[in-house]
Amino acid sequence: MRTLNSRAIAAQILSAVLADGNSLTKALSITLPDNADRGFIQELCYGVLRWYWQLNFITTLLVSKPLKEKDTDIHALLLIGLYQLIHLKTPSHAALNETVAAANELKKSWATKFINGVLRQFLREQTAILSKTNAGFTSRYAHPKWLLKLLQEAWPAQWEQIVTANNLRAPLTLRVNRLKTDRGTYLQLLTQQTIAATAIAQTAQGIELVTPQDVTQLPKFAQGFVSVQDAAAQFAASLLDLAPGQRVLDACAAPGGKTAHILETEPEPGELVALEIDAMRCQKIQENLMRLQFLPENKAIKILCADAAQPISWWDGKPFDRILLDAPCSATGVIRRHPDIKFLRRATDIQDLAATQLQLLQTLWSVLKPSGLLVYATCSVLPQENFQVLAKFLATHADAKEKIITADWGIPVAIGRQILPGENNMDGFYYGCLEKAS
Repeated sequence: MRTLNSRAIAAQILSAVLADGNSLTKALSITLPDNADRGFIQELCYGVLRWYWQLNFITTLLVSKPLKEKDTDIHALLLIGLYQLIHLKTPSHAALNETVAAANELKKSWATKFINGVLRQFLREQTAILSKTNAGFTSRYAHPKWLLKLLQEAWPAQWEQIVTANNLRAPLTLRVNRLKTDRGTYLQLLTQQTIAATAIAQTAQGIELVTPQDVTQLPKFAQGFVSVQDAAAQFAASLLDLAPGQRVLDACAAPGGKTAHILETEPEPGELVALEIDAMRCQKIQENLMRLQFLPENKAIKILCADAAQPISWWDGKPFDRILLDAPCSATGVIRRHPDIKFLRRATDIQDLAATQLQLLQTLWSVLKPSGLLVYATCSVLPQENFQVLAKFLATHADAKEKIITADWGIPVAIGRQILPGENNMDGFYYGCLEKAS
């Protein structure tokens, strides 16, 4: 059977997001082929979702009557065509011909003239169309209105910086496994393979590649010398103030990057429990720890598939010295890595997520030892999910107090520190530390 052209495949993937509400990660895992077009298909999908609010606005100017629900794939092809013309600077004949041909391959030959006409009209009128697009609020910044409003309220001086960073491609960032090598030595290995990279000054083991590439081809990746992890996420382990023999809980641990970093920072815990509610994501934790060679050798590691909010199902009654709560959140700090967040997330989600975060914090506080430390983290930039959650918690827990974070990264907020997207090319991330009274 002949493989569909790359634009037709991208349209199917985008339809799974736009019409069915699937995450882009899930849609790609189901449909993305393992061939030479893989990278281009990903570029189309990520790019269309990154600029969806701009591209979709343009379609409303060009198409007088909305397409039927069953023709989301044709709508996706229009977005793909516009993305190529505006952002990839694809030669117009190639963008038009291949996008039109994709409609035939999707067995919708009726749409070929329609797509061709719409894209040609854009080319004829693009100066005026782009002027109208830049005059619109959501279309100019390529974000939904509700999110732009929340960002303006939370960060009146920085919101444009945030949305600009969100619309950029994310770098490929690594964390060197200090138990295997040091950062300087690994940078030399990359140089030997003509892979350009730089050390990330704010981190102890962070490296940023100048050009992203297949991580499996990096030197000694299979042997666990490095892991993929954004620089902002690399501060969690150090904030835990780890020491040998401690009992440590990594709650909401998947895919296991912070679990591994905890072990790289302190390889001799009394016990490290990685807790995750989703069985498939628990498997991912195990796979990552296996690659890094922590399993099966380290008997102090336990991976539990359970709901952190229901300790009766997983807690053995022994309190923890340290807890990392990487709470489920809106992920508004990692939009550049997951641009589908802008389409899939809703304003009503924020209040629900904040309630879940507070519940998790209250529950896990009960399994923390006196004098213990809990690090609360999210990849959100919204105060409702970050310091406001901790403020509500502290108002009702006399045995809790903030441990001030002193660092050369992030912005000090009411409680904890906030990293905004783009700061030193990092993702958006929040950290707050709480100490339990002795």
